[in-house]
Amino acid sequence: MSIKTLKRVRRHKKIRKDIVGTKDRPRLCVFRSNLHIYAQLINDENAKVLMSVSDKDVKIKRGEKKSEAAKEVGKMIAKQAVESKIEKVVFDRGGFVFHGRVKAVAEGAREGGLKF
Repeated sequence: MSIKTLKRVRRHKKIRKDIVGTKDRPRLCVFRSNLHIYAQLINDENAKVLMSVSDKDVKIKRGEKKSEAAKEVGKMIAKQAVESKIEKVVFDRGGFVFHGRVKAVAEGAREGGLKF
């Protein structure tokens, strides 16, 4: 692992000490790679992934920016969560800085009806 990745993992461990997803309020976990972005709703009590979405699942137009695709990922996971009667979540940025694509996922999820 690179030093940059190790620092991100260390930040994520610090964040995860305080953030816990439950059945009523699952954790919205975001992972960002160079090419793709992934979002999952996780119930930490049972260690189960309730649902997951990535930009591979979203139909993106040719020439569309990665941040626009990330916003669509947020809207899509919010749509699935609302259909499953989940309205409140805990946002877990995964050790990433809250700007760019991570922020776009959060904005899309809020627009889709999730509260955090």
